[in-house]
Amino acid sequence: MNIINTIQKFRVWRQGISGSIGFVPTMGALHNGHLSLVEEANKMCLHTVVSIYLNPAQFAPEEDLETYPQNLKYDLEALSQFQIDTILLPMDLEIYPEGFSTYVQETKLSIFLEGKSRPSFFKGVTTVLAKLFNIVQPTHAFFGEKDAQQLLIVKKMVKDMAYPIEIIACPTIRQENGLAISSRNRYLSKSEQKTASIIFQALQNGKNLIISGERNAQIIRDEITKLIQNTILQIDYVSVADADTLIEISGNISNNILVSIAVFLGKIRLIDNFNYSISSSK
Repeated sequence: MNIINTIQKFRVWRQGISGSIGFVPTMGALHNGHLSLVEEANKMCLHTVVSIYLNPAQFAPEEDLETYPQNLKYDLEALSQFQIDTILLPMDLEIYPEGFSTYVQETKLSIFLEGKSRPSFFKGVTTVLAKLFNIVQPTHAFFGEKDAQQLLIVKKMVKDMAYPIEIIACPTIRQENGLAISSRNRYLSKSEQKTASIIFQALQNGKNLIISGERNAQIIRDEITKLIQNTILQIDYVSVADADTLIEISGNISNNILVSIAVFLGKIRLIDNFNYSISSSK
């Protein structure tokens, strides 16, 4: 695999590349969710680029930047099973040079859910992605549906900023117990992972309620909350929102909805969600 550490060297490499380029941006600590994105990029595109960069701009001072799991040797071994043209592995000064003061910020979708709980998070995400998109110039970029709000914001940014990139959404990858795979799962013991699997069970209870005909958004929230409240998990939010605007639904649900949840298990924050289309279920 070709590993490049600087923007200048990457641009030299990029000049010699033609055809479709699939891009998978990551923060490292790779898991099967990331690898499923790489696999899809291999299927869809002639070339594949993966970036590994732990982005400090999306962590608040009290969050886990310093302890975020990192294992570059493992990441490179995991990526070696795929056809990857280049791994972009930049240092902080490449992405945020001295005096850096230009940020990209989405202002409508990012005020809800994760953005409400983590006000600086999406500003960091959109800024680093804008820069990486400018460097890599991919034709396609791959993101997981687990981070549903991030996916929606990235699509909006690409549309608003006229990037010639097709954003590909890939399904959430789960453990056998239903827990959505995340880099932060590495913080959890086996017993804690078992406890965390209740997140998926609670969401399934909510989905089953919708399938059975329930349309009252608050009843759906209450059904999801009920199971979580009987555990040591601490709820940040349980949301039933419009899937396009992320505005919380106060009455009956209709059309496309995003049902999402964020909880704390000790200091570890975990998220999960599902989309549901009322019209397609009829």
